[in-house]
Amino acid sequence: MALLTGEVTADLRSAFAELENPVRLAVFSQALADPVSEEVRRLVEELAALDPRLTAEPRNFVLDQARVDELGIERIPAIAVLGQDTDHGVRLYGLPTGYEFGSLVDSILDVSRGTSGLGEATKSALAELERDVRVRVFSTPT
Repeated sequence: MALLTGEVTADLRSAFAELENPVRLAVFSQALADPVSEEVRRLVEELAALDPRLTAEPRNFVLDQARVDELGIERIPAIAVLGQDTDHGVRLYGLPTGYEFGSLVDSILDVSRGTSGLGEATKSALAELERDVRVRVFSTPT
């Protein structure tokens, strides 16, 4: 049974028409330890089926430790939104529902464009940082 409805699928196809470059969605799950992570895997595979420029890369969190380490995946379920040849560091953890689903779609579009959507003043301020900074955003659907 599909996770995405017909109306949502049509809206997503329209949004993904704006993709400029291919995007890879590496999704990490483990069916036995976390059944929700398998739902995330299915969702990513349904998304990737909507446009040929999207590719789902399902990975087992335990068995594919080399890829987990390479991408710095910390827990499951996880989605790494990757450019064709570039990793912009975009990671989403948990089941993307509600506003989080919109964040996933926006992340896909941003990575496809190779842009962050940040203004020039913000980019300039960030360029002056002396070391890398990890930004984590936490949200809950309740």
